[in-house]
Amino acid sequence: MSYGQGGPQSQWDPWKPQSQQPWNSGGGGQSPDWAALAEASEARNKRRRVLLIGGGAFATAAIGTAVAVAVVSAGGDNKGNPTSLPSSDIPSQSASAPSFAPTSAPPPLDPKDFIASAKKDKAPLSPDTLFPGTQLTVGETVYKKGPTADTRDCASAAGGTLPKILTGNDCTRLIRVTYVKDGIAVTVGVAVFDTEAQAAKARGQSTKKSYIKSLSGGGVKAFCESGFCRTTSNSYGRYAYFSNAGFTSGKNVTPKDTAVYRTGDDLAQFTFNQIRRRGEAQASAAANE
Repeated sequence: MSYGQGGPQSQWDPWKPQSQQPWNSGGGGQSPDWAALAEASEARNKRRRVLLIGGGAFATAAIGTAVAVAVVSAGGDNKGNPTSLPSSDIPSQSASAPSFAPTSAPPPLDPKDFIASAKKDKAPLSPDTLFPGTQLTVGETVYKKGPTADTRDCASAAGGTLPKILTGNDCTRLIRVTYVKDGIAVTVGVAVFDTEAQAAKARGQSTKKSYIKSLSGGGVKAFCESGFCRTTSNSYGRYAYFSNAGFTSGKNVTPKDTAVYRTGDDLAQFTFNQIRRRGEAQASAAANE
């Protein structure tokens, strides 16, 4: 079909502004084809929606691609890994541990070493250094100090089998003291030897028949010169110490007389403490030299 314009009329395209809208086959005075215009508008709207949806999908794909690239980059780039840092910042496992100079502090001194032999035990020794003061307080009990004695003839101050034991182990000195309370008296004797082994042997050889002679006088009545009294023996360092406790009335001591036993135990413990303090004082003095 030919048209009056000298050639085929171009097809109208709603997206091309230069194209002509179709009209009815009538002449120029005819009204527009409204149905065709409505269909064209609907087609145009549908195409716009398709383009918008397509554009959104493309944007989503682009964002997803960027995230994927970022993930791949983070996974593939090891520059942030601590192992890739310069070795000067983080030492390797083969680095040697720091060394420290050995300490020059000497080991602590053992107080017993200073009372184990006459060679090291040089502190002054007398009845007053071992048993100072005029009384002894143990808890709430107060014992009055009585007479003291000091002899180098150890056997003369011992009884029973003890004189032979002291002589056989070369006892060099025997110091005695008496304490009294409420009609009960106790004499403690400290035998001095040159070595710890001699003192331990003398203590081991003593029996119930080995005792120190009681020391009376100075207001203390004679006691334990006959009958039964309670005796103990022990040793520490180069010292062996013995106790003899009983009634100043001459009454025999029995296992039921707990006050006598307690008096003997209190004075024996005090004697041990005094000998130990002697070693502690000498060890402390030696450490401060």
